Amino acid sequence: MNDPALIRRTRERVRWGVTYAILLGFAALTLIPFVWLVCASIKRADVFFQYQFLPLGDGFLGIDWQALTLTYYRELFTGANFNFGRSILNSIFYASTTATLSTLFCAMGGYALAKFHFKGRDGIASLVLGCLIIPGSLLLAPSYQLLYHLGLLDSFAGLILPSLAPAFGIYLFRQSMINAVPSELLEAARIDGCGEWRIFFTVVLPLVRPMIGAFLLITYLGCWNNFIGPQIIIQTPEKYPLAVEIAQLKGLYSINYGMLMAGTLISVAPVMVLFLFLQKEFIAGLTSGAVKG
Repeated sequence: MNDPALIRRTRERVRWGVTYAILLGFAALTLIPFVWLVCASIKRADVFFQYQFLPLGDGFLGIDWQALTLTYYRELFTGANFNFGRSILNSIFYASTTATLSTLFCAMGGYALAKFHFKGRDGIASLVLGCLIIPGSLLLAPSYQLLYHLGLLDSFAGLILPSLAPAFGIYLFRQSMINAVPSELLEAARIDGCGEWRIFFTVVLPLVRPMIGAFLLITYLGCWNNFIGPQIIIQTPEKYPLAVEIAQLKGLYSINYGMLMAGTLISVAPVMVLFLFLQKEFIAGLTSGAVKG
């Protein structure tokens, strides 16, 4: 009964049990808004404000199943006043293209600033770091004027081009490559006859794969949820991404909250699935460039 090893193992189990209980409590709190969103998207309009979650009744599990409906989802995809299917495709194209190209160009810029020695390199790195403190909202007006003069308004090119090389991504990849890419490995590849492009794609990028996954996910989520940029640049309803299309569900004099919740749930689901697939790379990438540099 007084075995020190047994007492230590018991205390360890109790400590881990308390830790898991606390984490489960916080997880439940995090999931409550999502559960409410799911319930709100399937409640009929006449009982929408009567119950916080599912409508109560005499049915199975004490739920009034007759008060639930999938009408909102059918109307979103089949209604004559909505372009929801097209807006989903627009968002997938916009977010995927921007995330892929932005990750590639930021990796190139970070690699150049981390591993190439040229005049003014430190000044450029300082300039990139200084750009991080500029709020993105301050660039809306000059960006709009530039896109207007280039004739890129109301086009996906006008949305994608300004996001191809953000300062945050270049600096993030610079820090990651300083820590993860040994200069000796690059010199050995050059001695073996590798060109710079081959070194970048076959040697450098595999070494910073966690950062690629993390930045790809961050950029994709940012583009998927971007509302202000497409709202300003895109004027044709057929080109609206999902975030802008959901905002159009709000009427001038009334709001169909069930329809709005259904559209919001459809918008949230794809990025949740994407995060589940890339969560390991996301966590590893956030820590790969945070040691020193």
